[in-house]
Amino acid sequence: MKDYHINVFYSEEDEGYIADIPDLKFCSAFGKTPEEAVHEVQIAKSLWLETAKEDNLPIPPPLYRPMIYQVANA
Repeated sequence: MKDYHINVFYSEEDEGYIADIPDLKFCSAFGKTPEEAVHEVQIAKSLWLETAKEDNLPIPPPLYRPMIYQVANA
């Protein structure tokens, strides 16, 4: 199974990095470094998936890919 794509970007407002998983609605995390943000969003992903399973909610497949991958495969 492919894993979910993670976006990481710097937020001047928060003075740190935000990592989010576009396929999992509202799944994001903060870190002072990019590595910390990714680590935290991996925890958030696990909790997101665990909660969805417990609540019998649909779990979306990992479909999101940035435009650069779409162009490279064309």
